[in-house]
Amino acid sequence: MKEPVIMYRESFWYLIGVGALAILGFIFNLWLGIFVSLLFLFILFFFRNPRRIIPADEQSIVSPADGVILEVAEVLENSYLKGPAVKVSIFLSLFDVHVNRAPLSGQVEYIHYRPGKFLPAFKSHASEINERNYIGIKNSRVKVLVVQITGFVARRIVSFVKLGDNLNKGQLFGMIKFGSCTEIYLPKDRVEILVQKGERVFGGTTVIGRIKE
Repeated sequence: MKEPVIMYRESFWYLIGVGALAILGFIFNLWLGIFVSLLFLFILFFFRNPRRIIPADEQSIVSPADGVILEVAEVLENSYLKGPAVKVSIFLSLFDVHVNRAPLSGQVEYIHYRPGKFLPAFKSHASEINERNYIGIKNSRVKVLVVQITGFVARRIVSFVKLGDNLNKGQLFGMIKFGSCTEIYLPKDRVEILVQKGERVFGGTTVIGRIKE
């Protein structure tokens, strides 16, 4: 299915509200109208969904989000993977693309939403206490856990999937509105990690790991 260039459904009410304010702004004050019009353009920019070329290699695992890697750390993941894992944390600024993409092809086997706080997403402990949504994906080779985490500005997690859905690698499965963090947990003994802290990644395109034979 062809993906939209702009996430119209998720941005509709923002565009309607700001568009109406822009019209009123031009009626009462030219500069106010110009300012609100720029805000309208920023919303279009924020909800963009650029075309991506998805790697065909079945062994590769791609980044679930655009952004900068905050952390690559070995952890125990007990909610879904149930064992040693490598956590890759990706910070999304206001200027990054905010859609989330499936890191590999597989079936959605686990979903868990957890309410929480709204600390800035770049804070090291924000991933532990902020609002989040867990999505576990499994195929015949491996299973991974993706976590959508809100931030100080981002206060709305959107997920398009339900249990039992089959996803293709790079397929849209959700987004986080207005600045956020996305984490992916990879089983330590099954995946070779190919990225490091500080590296910029692109959802659906950057290969962050490779499944071991």
